[in-house]
Amino acid sequence: MGPQLQDRSEAGRRLAAALARYAGRSDVLVLALPRGGVPVGFEVARRLRAPLDVFVVRKLGVPGHEEVAMGAIASGGLRVFNRRLVERLGITPAAIERVTSVETRELERRERAYRGDRPPTLVHGRTIILVDDGLATGATMTAAIEALRLGDPARIVVAAGVGAPQACAAVSGLADECVCAVRPPVLDGVGRWYADFSPTTDAEVRDLLERAAQDLAVPAPAR
Repeated sequence: MGPQLQDRSEAGRRLAAALARYAGRSDVLVLALPRGGVPVGFEVARRLRAPLDVFVVRKLGVPGHEEVAMGAIASGGLRVFNRRLVERLGITPAAIERVTSVETRELERRERAYRGDRPPTLVHGRTIILVDDGLATGATMTAAIEALRLGDPARIVVAAGVGAPQACAAVSGLADECVCAVRPPVLDGVGRWYADFSPTTDAEVRDLLERAAQDLAVPAPAR
């Protein structure tokens, strides 16, 4: 089976159609995981007439085994930890702080690159549509959901261009809703399902965020 989506923009359009019931609501905020989630989120936000922002997530790897996540940090100073894993491995507070400090600097660098001096958008009490271009393992999205919950949103809706069955199932158990434009029975790489899966650059992320803000500032045409 060949690609089911032309590009990330098409994924966003298809997701927006599936999420049409959220259009025009003042409580809705679209948060995209950079970088690949931003072109998808841009189309979702534009069609739902909702604000768009990035939600940056950085994994906190176990010292010496960085591929294993002991937690994550996210936009807005949100932090989550796998306390059971930390205790089982005997990871000291000092070691946690060293890893957190390094990843916090990188998170802040990325946020400055994407939004400049503009602070993260508040999520308290809002309906959040959390967007990415694909869910392969669901690990990053899981960390994003867990971190976002600490900000006390009213509802979290995950929207992805492509989703593996296992990842969708895992994410559905954490979010209030999970919508994928394409759900192949077997996912052997997110990019395979896009005809164009070119890397998204930091410059493109900044441009799309600025365009989304400008679009929202322009009143919608009368029907």
